Amino acid sequence: MNPKQIKSSLKTLISLKQPVFIWGAPGVGKSQVIAQVAEEMKRQLTDVRAVLLDPVDLRGLPSVKNNVAHWSPPSFLPTEGEGVLFLDELNAAPPLVQAACYQLVLDRKVGEYSLPDGWTVVAAGNRETDRAVTHRMPSALANRFVHLDFSVDVDIWLEWAEGQGFSEEVLSFIRFRPNLLHNFDPKQNEKAFPSPRSWEFAARILAAAPAPEVELSLLKGTVGPGAAAEFEGFVRMFRQLPDPDVVIDQPRMADVPEEPATLYALCEALAKRAGEETAESIVTYASRLPSEFGVLLVRDAAKKHRGIVETPAFSNWATANSDVLF
Repeated sequence: MNPKQIKSSLKTLISLKQPVFIWGAPGVGKSQVIAQVAEEMKRQLTDVRAVLLDPVDLRGLPSVKNNVAHWSPPSFLPTEGEGVLFLDELNAAPPLVQAACYQLVLDRKVGEYSLPDGWTVVAAGNRETDRAVTHRMPSALANRFVHLDFSVDVDIWLEWAEGQGFSEEVLSFIRFRPNLLHNFDPKQNEKAFPSPRSWEFAARILAAAPAPEVELSLLKGTVGPGAAAEFEGFVRMFRQLPDPDVVIDQPRMADVPEEPATLYALCEALAKRAGEETAESIVTYASRLPSEFGVLLVRDAAKKHRGIVETPAFSNWATANSDVLF
């Protein structure tokens, strides 16, 4: 399921108070999506790293009152309101810790503690095939969850990343090499590899303008040496692009690059400048591009400024490219 489908499913299951487990490879954004859903539903989020717990931690410590033993629950468990109790990395926890979660997940209580009515248990973890630190989940615990598989979707990630203000270099490169958004091979045992999470780190590093002599090393340590080398070459090309403002000023005269990577980058830069005053020029220039890049440019520009479809240039362009559009 892509992230939007995961979010929709979570909203349904949380409203039903149905425990749910999200499975996915490292770095795909499982925790981030769960946090977004909690925020959109205006619910508290309590993030409990199950792998850090001991079996007795959920039940709490004993105390004696009137010669009777009582269990004092831990402070991290909620006592009021509405929210999501997020058991992250649950299947990385030792079997005894997972066993301690049985009652909490199904019966909404453990020892003398009861989960408030407005709270739902959500868990997440890596797949056993990813060779991350995992323990096989006992069937008794697995049967207490609805299980959802999280998959990466390039278009959805790009939409999110643009909203976060990621640099044009990162967005253009992922459009050009979508297979490198997430390229994880558990057999390689690499410390750094391309993933939605590591590309977010890379975007932050670029925004901090590191010294040129360390930029490549930083990227290698973030997305891995192979992806970093490709990205660095793309960035060098990107930084030598024709000035997008000159293209907008002279859409009929500006040069049209021949390299696909350069075209991807230029389309990204132009689309970000879409507006009432630039719409006509952008569509005019798009009409001079190879059809697939013209469609890319106009589509992305229309996301930025919907009025672009009302320009005379768009009507001419749409007629000329009807075989591609329809």
